[in-house]
Amino acid sequence: MFAAERRQLILEMVRANGAVSLRELARVVQTSEVTVRRDVRALEAEGLLDRRHGGAVLPGGFTRESGFPQKSHLATAEKTAIADLAAGLVEEGEAIVVGAGITTQELARRLARVPGLTVVTNSLLVAQALAHANRVEVVMTGGTLRGSNYALVGSGAEQSLQGLRVSKAFLSGSGLTAERGLSTSNMLSASVDRALVQAAAEVVVLADHTKLGTDTMFQTVPTDVITRLVTDEPPGHDDRAGTELQALADQGVQIAVAGAGGNPVGEPVPAARQQRSSSLPGPRRGQVAPGALRGMLGDQPAGAERGRVADLRRR
Repeated sequence: MFAAERRQLILEMVRANGAVSLRELARVVQTSEVTVRRDVRALEAEGLLDRRHGGAVLPGGFTRESGFPQKSHLATAEKTAIADLAAGLVEEGEAIVVGAGITTQELARRLARVPGLTVVTNSLLVAQALAHANRVEVVMTGGTLRGSNYALVGSGAEQSLQGLRVSKAFLSGSGLTAERGLSTSNMLSASVDRALVQAAAEVVVLADHTKLGTDTMFQTVPTDVITRLVTDEPPGHDDRAGTELQALADQGVQIAVAGAGGNPVGEPVPAARQQRSSSLPGPRRGQVAPGALRGMLGDQPAGAERGRVADLRRR
């Protein structure tokens, strides 16, 4: 494929999706990430798109929200690894809330094997994934259906969550920064997510590396409310993602990083592999040296090659 054809295809993907990772672009145009990065730089120089933390986004400070058909094809391997790891955080007999999103839908598919679980959700996709699960009770909020992500929103959804108390909330979003926390591009979705958070003792955010450092319009979860972040391993060249992870850890967020390979689909991560305490290498507090995350993850035992985890805590 000629450079002009590649760049046109890259541009069309970004326009359709709002944000696309370099991994996904390289897969679609069937070339290396190095070549795609060069193409993205050329398109950025023309003002047609912006580079952003291991990917490309539409020009401007805030990315727009993509619809479900577009988002379902983005960073699929990363979302699978994140869902595998997050499922290991749920215990038999727990009551949890699960918000709307592609990654949370992947999580729900894995939760179908957890007996005695009660899942409260405003997502039709999450409910569908659990509809035929044995010994899993699904409780749906009320509200108005938002077709772009198959979620129930509005005052009906928020009122149905009043007085609810569960152990954990699992949420996704459009962007995550240490300064502002989790955010999304839609006001109604943000309001329901805030109600889900208020119902939970712990808040677990599921976000792949392309969302790190991205800020969108409406804040859903401030950083100081986030208990844990489950994310994937950023590419080695993405130093900014590593810096963002360190900044989140410095604010007390427990961070679990899963390798893109993940665990076999549908199998939760064994409890022994959920956590691994580790000090972040780096020139100084709040900064991660290039490749630090990759080097740290490389210290894992051979048996943890799939679903590698690192717990980054405040030092």
